[in-house]
This record gives sequence, C-alpha cells and structure tokens, in this order.
Amino acid sequence: MLSATIIFGQSKNEYLKKVLNKLEKVKSATYNIRGEGWAPADTAASIIMNHFVKEYNHPQDSTIGASFVSLLQKDTTQMTFSYDGKMSADVYYENKTIVIDSFMVKRAPFRVLTPPFFSRTKNIFRYALETKDSILIKIEEQKESVYCRFTIFGNKQVEFFGKAYYIENPYDFGDATSKYEIWIDKSTDLPYKVRREMSTDISVETISNVSLNKIKIEDFKASNYFQPDYKLVAYGEGNKKQKENSLIGKKAPNWALVDTNNKPLSLNALKSKVVMIQFTSVSCGPCRVSIPFLNKLTSAYNKKDFDFAAIECTANSLRALQFYQNKNAINYKFLKSTKAVLKDYEIVSFPMFFILDKNRVIKKTINGYGQTTTDKEIRDTIDKLLK
Repeated sequence: MLSATIIFGQSKNEYLKKVLNKLEKVKSATYNIRGEGWAPADTAASIIMNHFVKEYNHPQDSTIGASFVSLLQKDTTQMTFSYDGKMSADVYYENKTIVIDSFMVKRAPFRVLTPPFFSRTKNIFRYALETKDSILIKIEEQKESVYCRFTIFGNKQVEFFGKAYYIENPYDFGDATSKYEIWIDKSTDLPYKVRREMSTDISVETISNVSLNKIKIEDFKASNYFQPDYKLVAYGEGNKKQKENSLIGKKAPNWALVDTNNKPLSLNALKSKVVMIQFTSVSCGPCRVSIPFLNKLTSAYNKKDFDFAAIECTANSLRALQFYQNKNAINYKFLKSTKAVLKDYEIVSFPMFFILDKNRVIKKTINGYGQTTTDKEIRDTIDKLLK
C-alpha cells in the first residue's frame, strides 16, 4: 500500500523512486560499517562487528549484482570475507584458514549471501516499488534524515540475497512478517542505516566515512586480499567437524552458568550417571525442532541415571532466554552461555550435543539435528552408557 502522503513535495512513490535512482548511480563505494545482531526480546546486541568494505556494482552477477571485500576496520590489510561473482572466501583466524566456496558442493536455488550495503538497500527499494505483495510503507521526515519502514506480510519471510526471496521455513518460526527499516541522509538522498527484523533475529548495519565511485571493479580481484600465510580450503572438506570431534575421550570442561531465573548451575552439580549438554541458539531452526524430543527425553529417565542441560549461545540477555523458553514450553535446564564456555567446547555451529559418562568424559558428540535419526542416536548412546 502506498498512501498519498507528501514528503518534500513528493508522494511516497516519487520519493522512493528518487532514492532508488540515487542508489543506481552508485557504481562503487568504500565505507566503514558497524554490524549488530541480537535475538528477539534482547535489549542489546550480542554480535558487534566493525569492518571496512570495498563494494562494486556488478550487474553481470546474477546472484547479488555486486562484488565486494570486507576487511577489519582496525587493520584493513586483514580480509574477513570476499565475493567476486564466482566464489566467496571466508576467513577463520583461529586456525589461519580461508574457506573457498565455489557454490558447487552445496547447490541451492539461490546463494545464501548477504549483499554489501548499497546493493542490499537498492534491492529493498526496488522490491518496494515493484512488488505485488502485501506491504505497508511508512515514510517519516526526521531532523537530519528520512525514516522508511517496509513491513511485508505473508506466510513466508522475505530475505534479500540480491533480489527478494521467499524463504521456505520448515522450522515453524511463527510470525512470518518481515520488517525492514532504512534511514536516509537528507543531504545525499542515500541510505546510511538499515535494520532487519524477523521472528528469529534482528540485525542492524550502519555505514560511515562513505566515498562513492572512486574505485573500479576492473581493479578488484578477491584473491589479492587473501592472507599469504593462510591455508586455502575448499568448502565441504569438513575441517571444522574434525575439530569438534577432537574433544571425544577427554574430560568435559567444567562450567558455572545461570538459568533464566538467574540461578547458578555448574556441570559439577549434575550428579547423574549420564549427562547430555546441548549448545543451542534461539535463531537456529533445527534447535527449535529438537525441543519436543528433548522435553520428552528429560522425563524418560530417572534423575540419578540421566540429566540434561541446554546452553543458549547467541542471546544477550536473560529476558531473551525467558521469552524463548516460555514461547517454546521448554521444561529442561536452559542456561546462558559465556564466551569462555564456547571456546572450551570449540563450538562453531548449532545445535551441538555432548554426551558425558559418569566420570564426565565426553563419549560422543553430535553435530546438527535430524528428527528420528538424531533421537535414536542419542537414546542409543545413553542406554549404552547406562548398562
């Protein structure tokens, strides 16, 4: 719906076209970007990143229509991510590895690739002007900026990997409304901040120190930014999984965490013969699917034989944990993680299960969750340890 509201003597439609026209003139850009992310009901960001980006318009790329490199803001010689239209490169500093994805291993109907700032906002404005979807658009003049809010209604969430994609969600996240808020600098008619809100997570990107159309895509080559002493690994080689499994046979690191009522609990306080720990995330679909099974599992065994605790790793506040626990009717121990615990257990993805024997030695780890298959694997392991 586009109302007849007038801003700067223009209708909403005219103003959106004006901003889109300005965005289409951005052929390249450099800027600092601050990215923040948090879980619904959180009051502060749990993830904060500060990068320096070189972005190039790349119409020949059918994925996002852009190429870019992201560098550490504090050291712009250190790449964090790059995409050149043919492959992406992700840097892992902890083991000096660059993972190259040529998009040949895990084929998908689209590349799940977050575009750089100007490419992303350009596609949001284009979508808002062209879509037949049910969308509510609000434009509001502020002191130094213009605020635009796009609320998209429907039974699928809308994400922008280049153009708009409708996300088939097998994990039932509930409300499928998608909300995008964009702040536009009055002096340039260009966006400088975008906020994305879904039922699973919220993110904000803010750019500064922007320079436009000073660099050329012909001069861009992603490999020029690869750290020379880093190992190049093809996506799918499974080096991460080997690292996760290295904890098998070792005593589980102790932890002391708090639950959603701010009550402390330590691993040493769990006295059952077998203990299972799940590292989970409020924005993880498979994690949410595992909840009914885990609820049943906690009541399937005597307390002296088996105990279980889930450790939430991405929410920043107890309020967010309480919200998630209540919404999903979780009846087991639900704890707030710390960075030290994530490091001790070498967590790189969610969900991750650790099954410990009576001596708290890690006997099995399970990466990911599949209904029935993972359920059986967990039960079989517990029963074997209890014999």
